[in-house]
Amino acid sequence: MTTSGLSDSFESQSKYTKIKAHQIRKKKSIFLIYNALFFGVVSVPIFTVGLFNWIIDPYDIFNTPNFVGINHEKIKKDNNDRLFKASDIIRIKPKIILVGSSRTKQGLDPKHPVFQNQQPVYNLAINGPNFYEVRRYIEHAVANQPDLKEIVLGIDFFMFNEHLANQPSFSEQRLEKKQLISSDVINALFSLDTFNISRMTMDASQQEPDLNNDYGDNGFMPNRNTNDGKTDWRFEQSINLYFTLHSDYQFSAQYWSDFERLVKLCQQKNIELIVFISPAHATDLESIRLTQQWTTFEHWKRKLVEFTPVWDFSGYNSITTESIAPTMSNYVDNSHYNPQIGNLILNRIFDYQTEQVPKDFGVLITTKNIEQHLTQIRSDRENWVNKHPAEVKLVEQIKAQLENATKLDTSRKN
Repeated sequence: MTTSGLSDSFESQSKYTKIKAHQIRKKKSIFLIYNALFFGVVSVPIFTVGLFNWIIDPYDIFNTPNFVGINHEKIKKDNNDRLFKASDIIRIKPKIILVGSSRTKQGLDPKHPVFQNQQPVYNLAINGPNFYEVRRYIEHAVANQPDLKEIVLGIDFFMFNEHLANQPSFSEQRLEKKQLISSDVINALFSLDTFNISRMTMDASQQEPDLNNDYGDNGFMPNRNTNDGKTDWRFEQSINLYFTLHSDYQFSAQYWSDFERLVKLCQQKNIELIVFISPAHATDLESIRLTQQWTTFEHWKRKLVEFTPVWDFSGYNSITTESIAPTMSNYVDNSHYNPQIGNLILNRIFDYQTEQVPKDFGVLITTKNIEQHLTQIRSDRENWVNKHPAEVKLVEQIKAQLENATKLDTSRKN
């Protein structure tokens, strides 16, 4: 081949290469444009959902403003207390925490006068916890506030039941962190479930545009429907629930270990720990007795005082023996007391205006007086039974109905 021929061949090859390269670049450009359009189309609704959820903030974890008629009625906030309270602790870093179950959450007010000069105070109580969950949330508070001064802990018999597992909404990963974990942020911003709850929140807020039902930022969530004339109905439902909780009761070695670890943690950190037993209604104690757990219940109190003194507001006193009626002064149901009773609890514990507290409401029990105290409760029960036979009968009837339903369900399965 001549030199001229080789030159033409190389020139032709070079043109082909350039054309090919241009075609490749063109395809890449088209591909990039397509991807940009695709991700743009996809990201716009995702961003819109995220922005909407952030503005409405149905769980109150982003601290966005609440506007009456737009997002003030957080109807699903209470059901997500393990999420929003973990977030609040990170943000508020309280010096005093009130801890326990929904009884404490609905009953103890962080704005009680005894805390006037000790803010911030936060109600860290959560729905239906076992004692492991209680301990972990306290440790979360300690991790975010090393200068934690005081813990007021309301404890309940059911917390130490081996059969009470962690609630599904409990997440180990979100505790003892200094910021929201990524999975909680993603779920709260971009999930369709949260989007639907945001819509429900907005709808509920518009239905009650003049009623600001925002619970605020101190964790206190009192029941709003105490005077709806349905307290007696709620009593029956609650008694039925606690029969289920008490029927298979068995002490958990782990939960007792958690309690001991908490007491030691407070001693090591120089945190004042004040423990009290919640004042459930007398019918709750009767359900414990009818499930053959009374001896276990008494042993629970004996064991508690081996670790620390305990204020006992349970039993058969002038508060817990209020007669069941459609509207009641002290209770929402047989488990949850009203905030005014919570105020009496704090008055007694902190020796504040004790003239307002019934003399038989609240006894500090220790290893020295526990047996005398238990004997007194047994005697008080006999008096209550004689004065309230209809309520005793109600508890017995609910137990019989539950047993019959269980037998019927078993026979159907067989």
